[in-house]
Amino acid sequence: MVKLDANLSMMFNEVPFEDRFYSAAKMGFSGVEYLFPYDYKKDDLKMLLKENKLTQVLHNLPAGDWDSGDRGIACDPSRVEEFKKGVELAADYASDLSCPQVNCLTGIKPPNITDEEARETLVSNLKYAAPVLKKAGVKLIIESINTKDIPGFFLNNTNQAVSIIKDVNSDNLMLQHDIYHMQIMEGNLAKTIESNLKLISHIQIADNPGRHEPGSGEINYPFLFKWLDKLGYDGWVGCEYIPLSDTEIGLKWATKYL
Repeated sequence: MVKLDANLSMMFNEVPFEDRFYSAAKMGFSGVEYLFPYDYKKDDLKMLLKENKLTQVLHNLPAGDWDSGDRGIACDPSRVEEFKKGVELAADYASDLSCPQVNCLTGIKPPNITDEEARETLVSNLKYAAPVLKKAGVKLIIESINTKDIPGFFLNNTNQAVSIIKDVNSDNLMLQHDIYHMQIMEGNLAKTIESNLKLISHIQIADNPGRHEPGSGEINYPFLFKWLDKLGYDGWVGCEYIPLSDTEIGLKWATKYL
């Protein structure tokens, strides 16, 4: 049976961030993820996890100035040093929080560079990050994101991500497969997951359209969850969706999995 974790950046927004750990645990989640931990003290986050008997499943590398529109900086050749500092910070946080993996958001391609320059920069940055994080006991993953929600996002389909992973050639770089994003960009969800199962370290879910909870849109999640079980996927499945209304009421779909 799939192992669900709650994304606290999107879910339980009825309460302040620090209270969402309790809310997630109360609803039966044993793991949580969220975009970034860096605005909070590590000891405070560790206490929230411990008090609520939760596993920190995932967080992202620093992704630039989020409020100003940055969605990652890993493909930007003018920000390599900033990226490297972010890797060190992420390794420190993930290690202290016993978080097994961090996600690298590759970012929006700057308009003044070519696709080739962006790809070379990304590969070089990942080659730097993978061993640094491995030394800290943390896995590095990359994620493709749809270009309708984030126009210009550089990494936007599974084949592109797999190609980059192969070029980096590290045993500490894996794939985060976001079903919502890939339904928009390419479809063929079940076979794509099957074909790339050995590279997939984390899965995220939301329905389409709207990025709301499973059952609100076109994606057949009951089938996909059975498919994941059949394939033997044993990683976490992150609920990275925007609840249609109250988070707890909207979790009726997940009762059998929690």
